[in-house]
Amino acid sequence: MSKPNRRNKKLPEVNKDEPELFEKVVHINRCAKVVKGGRRFSFAALVVVGDQKGKVGFGYGKAQMVPDAIRKGTDKAKKAMKNVAVYGDTVPHQIVGIYDGGKVLLKPARQGTGIIAGGGVRAVLEAAGVKNILSKSLGSNNQLSVVSATMNGLLQLRTPKTISNIRGEEVKGPSYMETPKPLPVAVPETTEVSA
Repeated sequence: MSKPNRRNKKLPEVNKDEPELFEKVVHINRCAKVVKGGRRFSFAALVVVGDQKGKVGFGYGKAQMVPDAIRKGTDKAKKAMKNVAVYGDTVPHQIVGIYDGGKVLLKPARQGTGIIAGGGVRAVLEAAGVKNILSKSLGSNNQLSVVSATMNGLLQLRTPKTISNIRGEEVKGPSYMETPKPLPVAVPETTEVSA
């Protein structure tokens, strides 16, 4: 078989069955190795990928050039995608995700709150399809640790249905997801005046 060159170079085929994925480069790190002739630079890219329907993953790619590092990170992220329990457009309950020095608090929020998160946490939550959430990074600010801690927290989540199956009894969802009941209207009593 002949090797591809400039003339007969085939472009990679696009898989039409693959759904459109949300990709975000969270961090690019430049590393320098000092050698006899000077410095040799290499790059590492932290990439988050998700379908915004509850499936998310992240990858860390390293290469001599930035585009190659991003491509490697994206490929690793696609292979590492996992399902997370998203309840409506938020998380079912409060959780703390921990990985190495990274510690991330995730709290459910009401409709219209938005994603209150920064950096790596926001990227993971957007990729997972979460629309309303409160979060706080409590530990290390290393992006890899923060992203890993966020994933750890999301993977610990359980929906009310899952908890019901485990306990063998019906469990209601969180109160913030219920539609508020209308307040009873007081009807004034009519007093009849006799003539």
